[in-house]
Amino acid sequence: MYNTDIPNREELPSTAKLIRSTVIAAIVALVLLVTAVMPAEYALDPTGAGRLLGLTEMGEIKEQLSEEAAADEAAQMVAVQSSADQKAPQVSETVMAESAEEPVSAPEAEVTATEPKPALEPEAAEPQWQDEVLVVLTPGEGTEFKLTMEKGAVARFSWVSEGGPINFDTHGDGSGQSISYEKGRGVPEDEGELVAAFTGNHGWFFRNRNDNDITLVLRTGGDYGQLKKML
Repeated sequence: MYNTDIPNREELPSTAKLIRSTVIAAIVALVLLVTAVMPAEYALDPTGAGRLLGLTEMGEIKEQLSEEAAADEAAQMVAVQSSADQKAPQVSETVMAESAEEPVSAPEAEVTATEPKPALEPEAAEPQWQDEVLVVLTPGEGTEFKLTMEKGAVARFSWVSEGGPINFDTHGDGSGQSISYEKGRGVPEDEGELVAAFTGNHGWFFRNRNDNDITLVLRTGGDYGQLKKML
């Protein structure tokens, strides 16, 4: 049965053409690996193209999720091992009897002259918050908020997770740099100051690891441009 003509030797590609096509394909694959795959999958961005395309932040979130999953698994293993090894302490009856027989001496009363305490000065009023956000997170859901800040700027913050504790990662990125300030697992609330290590976006990534919905309330104030919701 006839299907197609067999090509002549002259119609077949030469060895040089095959080698050139292979080299071009390898170069294209390497460029895609460095500019797209590495930033998106591993948060590695040696060329800076991944951050311009928004792929580096995707890779950072994937790395955070991977770290959280590994930490949760390790915590569960430790909890199971601790519950198996834990035993109730036994108190010797002989020791208890000896302790009961020993007389307990009453502390001697000390007479000291009390000096009048100075009047307390009224405390300064709490500073007003510039922004306040409230978001409901379902089980496994995450969200991210960032402040636009100049290098050395100081922002005040206070957040609380209503309905259960939450995992968080305080970090920053911008000007071709990135930094992780603090991470926490199962934290119900936190407050303090955030000092920008460089000019860029600085803030928090939150994830609900509870079996129920939680309500996150975030308040910010201080020296920053604006509060942005990233996720």
